[in-house]
Amino acid sequence: MPLPATWLTLAWVLALGLLAMLPIGAVLGSLFRSVRSAAIVVMLGTMVLFGISGIFTPIATQPTWMQWAGQAFPPYWLGLGVRSALLPANLAAVEIGHSWRPLATAGVLGAWAIAGLVLAPVLLRRAARREAGSSVAARRERVLSRGI
Repeated sequence: MPLPATWLTLAWVLALGLLAMLPIGAVLGSLFRSVRSAAIVVMLGTMVLFGISGIFTPIATQPTWMQWAGQAFPPYWLGLGVRSALLPANLAAVEIGHSWRPLATAGVLGAWAIAGLVLAPVLLRRAARREAGSSVAARRERVLSRGI
């Protein structure tokens, strides 16, 4: 792939990947009341998700059910898009379908971005309504009193 095409591919994949992944964090953050419990669950979930998404090993070497599960989430498609931009074309042979699948990458990341950008504000508004102003002020004072 010529250098300008490489940079263009990398730019759109990273931008769309960011739009797909960022709302997931907002949605998950709105589901937990405690930062500590959220951190544990989200980190464990993230490690499992990246483990099955083909980021560390080629997804084609995993069992079929793990391939399907990995392809259901944005990290696989983000990784596939970045690999398509940075690796030589002949390395597509280790991917599913022996192709970089740029249209599928754009479609799946776009679908996740749209779903997340629609769902995140709804859940964040719901979480904000659950929260009383006095409890927010009390937590703020507690943090400020520690000198952080």
